[in-house]
Amino acid sequence: MTDTITTDVTSDEATRLRDAIETCDPAPLLMSLVHVTGDLGLLDEFGARLEITEPGNHYAKGITPTSPPGTFPADVVADIRARAAAILTTESVAALGVPDDALFERMATVATSERVDPEFVPLLLEQAGFVASRRVVPVTVSPPADFDVIVIGAGIVGINAAIKLGDAGFDYTVFEADDEIGGTWWRNTYPGAAVDTPSHYYSYSFELNPDWSKYYPTGTEYQEYLLRVVDKYRLRDNIRFRTRVLSATWNVASRQWDVLTQNADGQTEKHHARAVITALGMLNEANIPDVPGLDSFAGTMVHTASWDADLDLTGKRVVVLGTGCTSVQVVAGIVDKVESLDVVVRSPHWLVPEKAVVNNVPDGEKWALAHIPFYQEWFRLRSYWFASDNLYSLPRIEDDWAAEHFSASPANDMVLRNAQAYLQKSFPNRPDLIEKLTPTFRPYAKRIVKDPGFFRALTRDHVTLHRASFERVTPDGVYTTDGQFIAADVIILATGFQLQFTTTIDIVGSEGRTLAEVWKGGDDPRAYLGVQVSGFPNLFVTAGPNSAPNHGAGHNILSEEQVHYIVECLQYLLENDLDAMDVRQEVLDEYNEKVDAALDKTVWVHPGAQVNGYYRNSAGRAIVPCPWRLVDYWTMLRAPHPEDLVLTPAADNRQDSE
Repeated sequence: MTDTITTDVTSDEATRLRDAIETCDPAPLLMSLVHVTGDLGLLDEFGARLEITEPGNHYAKGITPTSPPGTFPADVVADIRARAAAILTTESVAALGVPDDALFERMATVATSERVDPEFVPLLLEQAGFVASRRVVPVTVSPPADFDVIVIGAGIVGINAAIKLGDAGFDYTVFEADDEIGGTWWRNTYPGAAVDTPSHYYSYSFELNPDWSKYYPTGTEYQEYLLRVVDKYRLRDNIRFRTRVLSATWNVASRQWDVLTQNADGQTEKHHARAVITALGMLNEANIPDVPGLDSFAGTMVHTASWDADLDLTGKRVVVLGTGCTSVQVVAGIVDKVESLDVVVRSPHWLVPEKAVVNNVPDGEKWALAHIPFYQEWFRLRSYWFASDNLYSLPRIEDDWAAEHFSASPANDMVLRNAQAYLQKSFPNRPDLIEKLTPTFRPYAKRIVKDPGFFRALTRDHVTLHRASFERVTPDGVYTTDGQFIAADVIILATGFQLQFTTTIDIVGSEGRTLAEVWKGGDDPRAYLGVQVSGFPNLFVTAGPNSAPNHGAGHNILSEEQVHYIVECLQYLLENDLDAMDVRQEVLDEYNEKVDAALDKTVWVHPGAQVNGYYRNSAGRAIVPCPWRLVDYWTMLRAPHPEDLVLTPAADNRQDSE
């Protein structure tokens, strides 16, 4: 490691390294220098030059930062780049590998310019990709050949479950109703479809990807990532496509699940499994609004969840119905193609600016992610850190503040002021648009939307915004609830999905009750840890009630947390010679009492939240958000808690249920 980038200036690789050093994020670059040199003095030297703050300190105080959290001073940045130019070679090798917990805590504190407490270290090591998920239940028994697991769905969670079940030695089959893997990212191919969680974090911690083209991935690019993962782990042999699960019934005698499926030809087949994992997501059924005359429209009508790739919008009069993430993405994606665009918005969301949503990842950054030792892991750590528990205070109520303000707290007020300022800046001469686009609820009561160009699209001469809904549809257009008629060639329903927690499948538990009955048709779902339901042994629900990390991070961490827990539960059965585990009803009830009490102090339940938001049920109970910090929920799911469970010893004379 004696050559530096200055000794071979004509080398293409040296040029790429130089560009990477001048382009990439200086914080993970500094951590890479620590790894390459093994010089821990760099932590003391640069740590003393940074202002180390409490995590999320500016949020808690309601202070809008002048630069993104974790930004290093200019002189520090220049020094890091100069040191990197002198130290790094195109073939740099790390002298320091994965640090121990104490050293990692020091490094993470400098990397984020915020104090990182020991409780976060195991989570960060895993989620940043430094270490694989660590098994907790002792592994002394291998899964027997007759221990079959059925996974329902091949989206981000189902793929993860397949990988981890295979790694642990369990035989499994994934049933997928669609033609291909991907779930949301297979179905949603509308113009502008994208992920609103940073690319370099919204991926599996064990499959980091240095090649993202944008800081927020398009739906197409994310689907391509999932396809590569499926091919790498050779999962297709275990996936049954175009096969829908109709029912799953717990067989008390055989202590296993009898699962009935139907393929695309209508043929049904019965299967048996020791455990069933649902991986359907909570938003998987297109929400088609009940509007008189909808079927009478003579033009083209399409829902964003079933986009027609052959649909040509060039020169068409288009009406978009919708208000959330999908609507703002599709409007920004089609505005340059259409003759006229009418956007019908019933209840607008708070939008915030996020330049990175549309930014490409520079080539230098990509090179650094792929080639500089440990750079990618530290880059991912920062992506997670600043979009996770730092944001925990934002949807939480401070009673004294909320009693006198529209916002819920100083932290919530900071988001409100930021969104309001963005509205004013976007439409300086259009008070009519500001009025129509101002929500009547506090920030975070509904999902905060990062603007991909929606506000800019609304300023175009051929675009009209309506603060209304559809009253009725005619063959040639739409009447809105504010009395206007809009002639249309194409109607786009950007109305999202119906909230469903696995209730579309006839799942029958040990007492003969269906999950839909227990959950009151899906209107009042309750689960232990968001995963297990009393009366349904060896059934594991992923993306279940009150498990969504709605204050930050993304669906990917939920996937990894819950799949880890499920594998630990299955291994626990083997290690303890058990046939089944079920959660005690009193434990489930007590857990949900704690969930409700914690959520009562959030904007999702507190007065000011919108009852028609999908976070809440018909009674106003929050059924989607997880009330805990991400680190708390991650810790809860490290291993099963035997005292909370009803455990059934293995039967020596288990018989086939057929």
